[in-house]
Amino acid sequence: MGSPSGWLVVVDYQEVFRDPTSPWTTPRFDEIRPRIRSLVEAFGDRVVFTRFVVPDEPTGAWADYYAKYDYFTQPHAIPLFQLSEDPGGHPVVDAPTFGKWVPAVAELVGDGPVTVAGVATDCCVLSTVLPAADAGVLVRVVSDACAGADDEAHDDTMRILGCYAPLVEVTTTAEVLADA
Repeated sequence: MGSPSGWLVVVDYQEVFRDPTSPWTTPRFDEIRPRIRSLVEAFGDRVVFTRFVVPDEPTGAWADYYAKYDYFTQPHAIPLFQLSEDPGGHPVVDAPTFGKWVPAVAELVGDGPVTVAGVATDCCVLSTVLPAADAGVLVRVVSDACAGADDEAHDDTMRILGCYAPLVEVTTTAEVLADA
């Protein structure tokens, strides 16, 4: 059995989305963990993890955002920004933006295709997928390896992403692994 084509981008697989006391908790985080592990194993050395980070000095509208959500600028939040599992030798790209289709990720994955899993479906995943598709990269979003703010937000986002076919394909872990 081979491995799936392209790269796996694991978006913001961090404790800040897993911790039940965090304002960004994604309730189904622990349910997607085994699927993400399976995908990481299947993609081998073609995996990149992204990590949301708070900038030292937020500018523009981000200053207002962190004034409203100062929870994330407090010392207690610092450990929550760590990845939920050791990325091993896989690259980790930090970015202070919701979207992770940043130059460092684009340079790693090249022309794709790109398979995306992670959190939160309705924010960082969505904000990563659409610019990648706009760049002409085929994007597969693994619906059962993503978790949203709640089930409705997740399902709504998957429906919206489905409207971007054929640039964006909504798929499942089993379908991705079957293509290997």
